[in-house]
Amino acid sequence: MKAVFDPRQQHHDPKRFIRSGQLTESPEQPERAKRLRAALDQLSIPVCTPDDHGIAPLARVHSVQYLRFLQDIHSHWSALPNASDEVLPNVHPRHRAEHCPDSAIGQAGYFQADTACPIGEHTWEAAYWSAQTALTAAEIMRTEGETTYALCRPPGHHACADQAGGFCFLNNTAIAADQLRSAGARPAILDVDVHHGNGTQQIFYRRQDVFTVSLHADPSQFYPFFVGHTNETGEAEGRGYNLNLPLALGSGDEAFLSALDTALNAITTFGADTLVVALGLDAHESDPLRGLAVTTLGFERIGARIAQANMPTLLVQEGGYLSDHLSANLAAVLRPLTV
Repeated sequence: MKAVFDPRQQHHDPKRFIRSGQLTESPEQPERAKRLRAALDQLSIPVCTPDDHGIAPLARVHSVQYLRFLQDIHSHWSALPNASDEVLPNVHPRHRAEHCPDSAIGQAGYFQADTACPIGEHTWEAAYWSAQTALTAAEIMRTEGETTYALCRPPGHHACADQAGGFCFLNNTAIAADQLRSAGARPAILDVDVHHGNGTQQIFYRRQDVFTVSLHADPSQFYPFFVGHTNETGEAEGRGYNLNLPLALGSGDEAFLSALDTALNAITTFGADTLVVALGLDAHESDPLRGLAVTTLGFERIGARIAQANMPTLLVQEGGYLSDHLSANLAAVLRPLTV
């Protein structure tokens, strides 16, 4: 196994997060990457820095208007009187089909779905290199045939084609899967984050060339709330190519592994020849944002099930927040895949 990481990802250091109406420190901190990197060192997995594949692979997944927003909004925001050091929305359109305003405040509400994705001075730089990390890991996996891990931070699976949300700005998993498809692969995305991969679903919802499946806590009571239900199976050419497997809040190892078997069987039926895993570790019983109760041993069993799928595999880091178990959980998932 090889891993990819770029230290420039650490320049994104969000300060604010609103949870249950309380203004708190964001749990998506640079320290996450340090603890995840420690797991790689523990398993003696070599880590390289990414190549720059440019902005074109990003623009195949995200709108040009949205990419310009991410690049420019902090400077526009900073020119406002009494502006905060981070871009945070305070108003949203009733419908996304409405006009995108010229005002920096209006654009923040238009392009940022929630307050979990503040944009600082270095957010674009970090998000850009997070995406390049996923692209480089995908290329290593494709050309060398090795299982590869992309240590992506900030994460990506809540980022839609033209909207940030849930700590995410660029959808690293979707960008990597689309790149693999462009190279002739037939990829499936397996999202095991505790939160539904709503951005990934939106990006591929009308496509049949990438199969998307997400295991997650029931969104009726958990973020992202409005999507991630079983009746969402795709539209137009994509009908039948999206599978959601929501789990009751507090579900543990056995329920998760049973859903994972269902997901892997569906991926086999799709005929995938490449597996892209959106690897969230926040389903753990001690994660600060937990909605499920997967144990560290459960994560090792998840890794073993993925290994048994026996196909070229790219793992892209999604959630998994600061706890004493974060390093151990990543090591547990990766260990069966290094054999």
